[in-house]
Amino acid sequence: MSIGTFTVRPLDPLRDAELLHRWVTDPKAAFWMMQDAGLRDVEREYLRIAAHEHHHAYLGLHDGEPAFLMEKYDPRYVELVGLYDPEPGDVGMHFLVAPTDRPVHGFTRAVITAVMEELFADPRTRRVVVEPDVTNKAVHALNEAVGFEAVREIDKPEKRALLSFCTRAQFLAARGVAV
Repeated sequence: MSIGTFTVRPLDPLRDAELLHRWVTDPKAAFWMMQDAGLRDVEREYLRIAAHEHHHAYLGLHDGEPAFLMEKYDPRYVELVGLYDPEPGDVGMHFLVAPTDRPVHGFTRAVITAVMEELFADPRTRRVVVEPDVTNKAVHALNEAVGFEAVREIDKPEKRALLSFCTRAQFLAARGVAV
């Protein structure tokens, strides 16, 4: 069964702020840590990301409709500075699926797969790095399903995180593609 087509486009912090505000303040987005953010707070945060040389945000589309948020960053300069030894080709990633009243079985896994495909489409990407909250068991299971290996817990200023890595080979193996 096909879930549909996923694409991404650069996020427009001003045009997309209202949509993002609804997503990041939804109770299901608690791990995004923006529950109390106002619309202007969301605009400012994504304007900051848009201006950052090593951090990028994208709006993910499902069959042409907004469905998820994707961020990629260079962990040498953003999020993980001093918390691990980055390797050439490391790319950090965050993703958030839009809240819905009509969940589709397998949709979130399809989204993370599309995000990983997008990241690995760049031949310079050798390994994807994530740092979800240690208590976010649902995302740990999703990460494992697409090939991530949990390495260790780390302390970030805002949370205790589970540092995890996924190489291109691990991602392909998790998808059943011969390497």
